[in-house]
Amino acid sequence: MPSQVFLMDLRASAKDPNFKKFGRLLDALDLKTIIQRKKKRPLTAVKLHFGEKGNTSFIRPIYVRQVVDKIWELGGRPFLTDANTVYVGTRSESASHLTTAIENGFAYAVVKAPLVIADGLTGKAEVEVAINREQFQSVYLAEAIVEAEALVTLSHFKLHELSGFGGALKNLGMGCASRKGKLSQHSNIGPMVNQKKCTGCGDCVVHCAQEAIGINPETEKASIDTEKCVGCAECLLVCPYGNIQIQWNESIPVFLKKMMEYASGVMQTKAGRGVFVSFITQVSPACDCYGHNDTPIVGDIGILASRDPVAIDQACVDLVIASPGILGSALTDVSPGRDKFKDIYPQVDWNIQLEYAEKLGLGAREYELVKI
Repeated sequence: MPSQVFLMDLRASAKDPNFKKFGRLLDALDLKTIIQRKKKRPLTAVKLHFGEKGNTSFIRPIYVRQVVDKIWELGGRPFLTDANTVYVGTRSESASHLTTAIENGFAYAVVKAPLVIADGLTGKAEVEVAINREQFQSVYLAEAIVEAEALVTLSHFKLHELSGFGGALKNLGMGCASRKGKLSQHSNIGPMVNQKKCTGCGDCVVHCAQEAIGINPETEKASIDTEKCVGCAECLLVCPYGNIQIQWNESIPVFLKKMMEYASGVMQTKAGRGVFVSFITQVSPACDCYGHNDTPIVGDIGILASRDPVAIDQACVDLVIASPGILGSALTDVSPGRDKFKDIYPQVDWNIQLEYAEKLGLGAREYELVKI
């Protein structure tokens, strides 16, 4: 049976502004059913990406405020949350992470909810959850995610250099993992430096959180210590010349399976108490983890909502593919119907995450699109 995915387009009028439409979208999710009434003001985690400092494509705080208001109205106690990153940036530990979130507009005065970094000050506040899957017997999840009684996942749908796209499933699997959990998912990914083209500029050295990259004094080229490398892949886009690449073998398929198993671990702790909202706006060609964002590859499509993370990701993929691309963006072919994910990341099979997620019982790829 197909899962329902609700779609709100971004057409608006004086009588029906987008705020009203977004309210109807949230009503369609029937949020009251995920809030446990047995507890007084049950804790409800609103999981989102606060955006790296300098990035502007993350979800607008004014929409997040509407979600928070709805949770308060229904008797829940909402808090906004994300987990720390494994790469050097403005979200690698809680003090900087909270500062970045506030500077990007997620202050209490705006969103009416406290900010909680889910895996603690340095990413070590975690809970081990047994899952007994193909890649992992257990996963390490951010403590605040596990402890919350309900989960509302807000995702900015965009392209991603390792997974092809990032949506609800990636927000669960990677976004809800502790630092240890993130490292375990990236562990099989090994980037390499093109020695012939490397200029020795050192940008990758500065950005490597694990100090795994250095400049060889003899060749004056960058080199990667595979023993120290954790596979976070930030160096791929940090290199201004594109001279660092993933070793494209089985690494990406395994990475995608690992991420989906982590997503299954999260949902195992939230059976029947999780909903998903995805914003297909400013669809950038790379993750919001970078301190910049390139021209969107398609025009703003709308906001989707569902109780099924697989269905909502599949719907987002289909809508982006069906849309005409934007001239002057990173796309080489802007024709509607073209696989825009393969256009920009031809060696990433984005289908794997959806196929495996469905196999794990996270949801169904078949969906019914219901327009709000």
